[in-house]
Order: sequence, then structure tokens, then C-alpha cells
Amino acid sequence: MLQTSNERRWSHLLAERWSHDPGDLPPQLPRDTEIAILLRGNSVVDREGAGMRQRTFARRGTVWLCPAGIREDFIRVENPMQECLHVFLPGEPFDDTMLRDLDIDPSGMSIRYESIDQDIFIEHVADRILGELEHETSTGRLLIESLGRALSAHLVHSYSATSVRLKQSHAVQKPLDAKRLSRVTEFIAASVDRDFTVKDLASVACMSPAHFSRSFKAATGAAPHEYVSRQRLDLARNLLSTSDRPLVDIAYATGFSSQANFNRAFRKAVGTTPSLYRAQKIRD
Repeated sequence: MLQTSNERRWSHLLAERWSHDPGDLPPQLPRDTEIAILLRGNSVVDREGAGMRQRTFARRGTVWLCPAGIREDFIRVENPMQECLHVFLPGEPFDDTMLRDLDIDPSGMSIRYESIDQDIFIEHVADRILGELEHETSTGRLLIESLGRALSAHLVHSYSATSVRLKQSHAVQKPLDAKRLSRVTEFIAASVDRDFTVKDLASVACMSPAHFSRSFKAATGAAPHEYVSRQRLDLARNLLSTSDRPLVDIAYATGFSSQANFNRAFRKAVGTTPSLYRAQKIRD
């Protein structure tokens, strides 16, 4: 294993970056739906699951799907896999996406056991996940929550074992009305130093998470995680300027898992480190 999201406390997916040597992998029965994306190199992979045998000549962007509960009896990697991202979608958000946003009963559908030559949307999501793994942001958990829901919906839409009829949107997503938007922004302002989810924000607006995210962006021009990120950057600036709180406390208050990640993100956003920013404000 090269990297894992375990320490990030993401609640809507787990991400692990691996390299795989040639050879057989042990049989497995995943509790979660697994999406594996080859990031670097070429390989040949034989696997067997759901009564199917698959042989894949893999290159960058090749995707393997293994739905939750499908036992993989055999996996053989013929050539080294230099770098592969494994994304695990737990059952709760997966079912929630189908029930609330797509109006589908999850008991009546399943995802195919399949290898995919290329999927541009999955590649995009993988890039966003890798970016957050490499450089933590103050709103990474909100971003990953949204990505997990979007990825679940994409799998249902594109890789369902049975045909499903999705609800059709007959109009451009309407912006949040002023009253709901005010409730949400007031909630964010009051809770900016605490941990909350997109689902929490959607509950304040009395909407499903996916519909809320689209309506919020239509109203503000920013996705929820982008809006909250700006609020937390303002909070960090204010705490550095007006308090003597330790940097590690400010890091946690603004959504980071460590002071080092806070320092890196603050410097990228502001152009200087938190310590130098505080020192400059004291001199001013």
C-alpha cells in the first residue's frame, strides 16, 4: 500500500493507492463496492467472480468493478501494476443515492462485475480523490462526500445489471430560494469551526443532498465545499490575526487533520505560512 485515506475520516468512501507485484491475489468477498483504476503502467489481469472469467489487457485508465457481496475466487496479475487506485463505496451512501436522488429501489438492481477499458467520469473522480489524498484541503470531507454520491449515481446509470429508468430533469436546476439559502449560510457561519456534511446542509434546506448541491451552486456560483472552504480560510485568517491559539488548534478548527496539512494549504491559498502571516499582522 502506497497511501490510504484512513486517517482523513472520510465517511462516504475509502481510497487506497497500491502497487501490485505479479502473482495471485487471495480470494475476497468485499463488503463494499470496489472500483479499481490503473493509474500507471500496463498489465494483464485474469480474474473470476460472479461466475465470469475475465482477462484484461490493462493500461492507464482501465477500471475494474466488483460489486459488494460478489466473491472474487481468482485474481492473477501477470505484469507489475505500478500504481492502482482502489475506491470502496460503502452501502449506506450507495443506497441513499439510489433511493433519494434516482428514485430506485436498491433491492431491485445491482452493479455489474465488469472490466472497463476507459471511463472519463471515473477518471475525473479518481483525479479529484488523488488530489485530496496528496494535498488535504479544509473541506476535503465535503468534497469526498459529493464525489462518493456522484460516483454511486454514475455506476447505477452506466453499469446496472438490469435496465433502470432514472427520473428525468425537465428543467435547469433551480437556485435555492432566498429563505432556504439564508438558513444554510447562517448554519455554515455558526458551524464553520465544526465538522458537518453536505447531508447536514441539505437537511437544513429540507432537500436531498444531490438536489441541494446543484441548487446551492446555482444560487451562489460555488459548490458547497468551495463555499465552506472560503469561510474556513476567513476563519483561519481571523484566528491568526486576533488570537494566540496554537497553530495546531487552528488547523483542527478549520477542518484539517494535521498542522502540516494546514500549513501547506494556507501557504498555497495566501502565499505565506500561518506563522509568518500572524507575525505580519502583529507588526501591522
